[in-house]
Amino acid sequence: MVGHDASRLSSPCRTRRPVRSMAPRAGPHMSIRTQIAAGQTCPGGSRSRVSVTATDLGADVSTVTAALFTCPLGDDAALIPRTVTIAEAYQALLEVNYERLARWFPRAFDKPPTLDGTRADLERGGQAWFEGSQLPLAITVKAEDGWRLAGWVNLLINGPARSAEVGYWLGVGFEGRGLVARAVTAVLDHAFGPLGLHRVELRTTTDNKRSRSVAQRLGFTQEGVLREAAAFTDERRDVVIYGLLASEWRRAANSP
Repeated sequence: MVGHDASRLSSPCRTRRPVRSMAPRAGPHMSIRTQIAAGQTCPGGSRSRVSVTATDLGADVSTVTAALFTCPLGDDAALIPRTVTIAEAYQALLEVNYERLARWFPRAFDKPPTLDGTRADLERGGQAWFEGSQLPLAITVKAEDGWRLAGWVNLLINGPARSAEVGYWLGVGFEGRGLVARAVTAVLDHAFGPLGLHRVELRTTTDNKRSRSVAQRLGFTQEGVLREAAAFTDERRDVVIYGLLASEWRRAANSP
């Protein structure tokens, strides 16, 4: 997981240029991109209904969204908008994972989440989506009884600077399946494609080996360390900054 302020969420954003496919391209990341179901589109590309459940997370919750934004991540996973439509299932996921998340998101998970607070956060993300400043998405995985929430991926967008910061986390039990790499690859394709961004950052604490591995695997360059920049309740930790340029992403996609 990555990021150090859970209030810095992101949402399926209003684009100022024609929306194109987020289908995977060929290149050195093809091992990841082929899992995102080549030829399938994301923004506006699928209008199927997605049932999101959290029964395996300690709550008997089932919600359905008329998913106007469904981005396949292969046959077993997909990205959907993170909106109030999935509030109950998202709350159940947070309740199981907030203590783990508190280790990586300074002060964001100091207290147990409440449904009212979760709804408010999702509403703020939805408003930021309409304003074009966030792309707030949920990671879902296929299960026998539908689709289950597995985590979160977010793109915080600075339109005038044509830049953004990507963040993500996965719930317990969903790690080790390549979900983060697939989700971030899809978001980067969208960021450097339809959104026309020039640069995307990824920030994490220096001790977060999983997130640092994701950054390196996807071609980010380590640009610096902010000493003791992450203020947790009982300590401060260093934050490492990774950056990726649109030209680097395209070059990697087009190389043999």
